[in-house]
Amino acid sequence: MKQVPGRKTDVQDCVWIAQLLEHGLLRGSFVPPAPIRELRDLTRYRKVLIQDRTREANRLHKLLEDAGIKLASVATDILGVSGRAMLEALVRGTTDPEVLAELARGKLRAKLPALRQALRGRFRPHHAFLVSQLLAHLDYVDETITTLSERIEEVIGPFADELARLDTIHGVARRTAEVLIAELGVDMSQFPSDRHLASWAGLCPGNNESAGKHKSGKTRRGNRWLRAALTEAALAAIRTSNSAFTARYRRIMRHRGHKKAVLAVAHAMLVTAYHVLARQTTYQELGADYFDRRHGERVTRRAVQLLERQGYRVTLERAA
Repeated sequence: MKQVPGRKTDVQDCVWIAQLLEHGLLRGSFVPPAPIRELRDLTRYRKVLIQDRTREANRLHKLLEDAGIKLASVATDILGVSGRAMLEALVRGTTDPEVLAELARGKLRAKLPALRQALRGRFRPHHAFLVSQLLAHLDYVDETITTLSERIEEVIGPFADELARLDTIHGVARRTAEVLIAELGVDMSQFPSDRHLASWAGLCPGNNESAGKHKSGKTRRGNRWLRAALTEAALAAIRTSNSAFTARYRRIMRHRGHKKAVLAVAHAMLVTAYHVLARQTTYQELGADYFDRRHGERVTRRAVQLLERQGYRVTLERAA
């Protein structure tokens, strides 16, 4: 669609785009039906609220560090039952480490000596006021997220079968499956192939070649909501044992690094989701040895070359 260089004005760009549209040379954008668009609004708003909650929790951590309260170094979750009781006691004016430590529950009671040391700080009324405001805001955000999740569960009801199929993919939890349906819809005929879908989502290598030279193949800009959800799902999937996603991550990570390997797994998960929705089937795990079985000759050739570089003469004989 780019205009001829040296003739760039907004009016001329409009004329040029109108002429292209007049001759049918512009492809339409992917616009999902109204129910999917409504679901997309809900899931995106919930994601923004989750990010806001994370920022508020980080502000709370920073405020406690400023007050000399090292609760996060002892408790795994300072907003859990025990941590919340201690924070509310601090807001009410209780600063005695002995009294605060006795509010611990469950496994945290095994760390009482370290907890008393962590709760010995310089907690002033200024900190109490800010902590009370942060806790109130966190409660409001948690309540809103719960309300949105309930609404999403109602709206996504007609797509319960597709949701269940996507939930069978390793690393894809229910919330991620909800995002996939909200961003992609359930009709995969909108995309000619899984490659078109990966390109639209911005989860495939870029194509940048000039004068016979291949330049940076970084991914293009795509659907950032879908990309974020699949990246989080990929980080969960690579921790699954005996999984094809884990095997793909390990193969690519050796020579491309962690980030590119995770993105490659996200791409594989998107392709899997495409075929699950298009064929109306469930995910079938291929196993950790899938790539070795698929590329058996390549694996054998590389092993022979490795031994030959070490000075060995290799003769292969197939077992009976």
